[in-house]
Amino acid sequence: MVLAPLQVTADALNYTWILVVSFLIFFMHAGFAMLEAGQVRSKNVANQLTKNLLTWSVGVTVFFLIGAGISSLVGGSGFASAASASGTGWIDWLYGAVFAMTAATIVSGAVAGRAKLRAYITYTFLLAAVIYPVVTGITWAGAYISFGGAAFTDFAGGMIVHGMGGIAGLTAAYVLGPRMGRYNEDGSVNVIPGHSLTFAVLGTLLLAFGWYGFNVGTSAIIGGDGAFLGDQLGRVAMTTTLAMACGAMGAGLMAWVRTGKVDTLYVANGLLAGLVGITAIPHTTSWWGAFVVGGLAGVQLPLVFGFVEKRLQIDDVCAVFPVHGSAGVLGTLLYPFVAAPGVVDSVLNAFVAQAIGVAVIAAWTIVSTGLIWGVLKAIGQARVTPEHEQEGLDVSEHGVETYPEFGSGDSVVADGGIVSESVRADGGSKDD
Repeated sequence: MVLAPLQVTADALNYTWILVVSFLIFFMHAGFAMLEAGQVRSKNVANQLTKNLLTWSVGVTVFFLIGAGISSLVGGSGFASAASASGTGWIDWLYGAVFAMTAATIVSGAVAGRAKLRAYITYTFLLAAVIYPVVTGITWAGAYISFGGAAFTDFAGGMIVHGMGGIAGLTAAYVLGPRMGRYNEDGSVNVIPGHSLTFAVLGTLLLAFGWYGFNVGTSAIIGGDGAFLGDQLGRVAMTTTLAMACGAMGAGLMAWVRTGKVDTLYVANGLLAGLVGITAIPHTTSWWGAFVVGGLAGVQLPLVFGFVEKRLQIDDVCAVFPVHGSAGVLGTLLYPFVAAPGVVDSVLNAFVAQAIGVAVIAAWTIVSTGLIWGVLKAIGQARVTPEHEQEGLDVSEHGVETYPEFGSGDSVVADGGIVSESVRADGGSKDD
């Protein structure tokens, strides 16, 4: 069958668009790497970078062989591995894979500084093979969740990708327990600062850049009837940008109200929380709704992080739950309240459908993640030894020092690590 020239042109443009935005979403891994590396101690930077590299490498391979087929199976279309696809089917697989790997890499930031590399890779394998595919199977692939005629809505993965990843990270961090020195015997909290605010902010901006592929790229540019989808593209671009900006301002404002200071890392993470908040609903939200979603996602960040840190006493190193988890849940639930006129028929039905979707995804993620990390912990394979944690995972897990010139000296390491004497690689003497 020979397609009409108009159809050929539309398909060519849409698939070129899909490839470009897939590359943008892949580039978000550079942002995650810098953001997470900046928020861990210098002795754990190489470990965090390695996890980011292997998340993609292991995860995308597993998603190709198993995960895409599981998603199709759960969605009701039978097991269809990407290995059996061809042509544009592989483009569709790649587009799904970059979303899957975003969910996977979020977890690494929550368990930084104490998880064994083998444990993290085991979890990444299972997340890419089963955990995430089940979530997409019951939502995007199967559309099973609805209430009163209103279907669960998640345009680009605010809950399916980010909410799921943030909840998985919080669950894994809970099972692992906090880093050494994070809490005192009386329950008070010690701050273990990241080693580079510069890297963290650079990573934030790289992620924000890639997010345009995440959100705007989810919309095709030409519809099935040949019409240009300019209205949807424009709305998604507008709401994504406004929510991003309001997230940064909301987090900075709340930090200032609480402490009298505008914390830079809160502003950076608030920007990301605003993006997460709008990701489920950028195609339906009114312009003022983008202000509401982004602002609230930013405001909740310091509050939720403080609750997790002080009340729950869970050591979420890179704040993945308040950035991805609670912000994703918030934006998903706000769908019927901030939608443009004429989008939602029944606010109540739409809200209940959203709440059911959030609850189902959260329950599946908590149970599956808790089970996997619980088994790893029970067999002694979840966490590094106290000696290795003090020494740093760069040396104990990889045999390298990210900053060898500064790895020796007499200074005290804030989290109880041990500084050893060594020869400087550049031939200089200590403290010169």
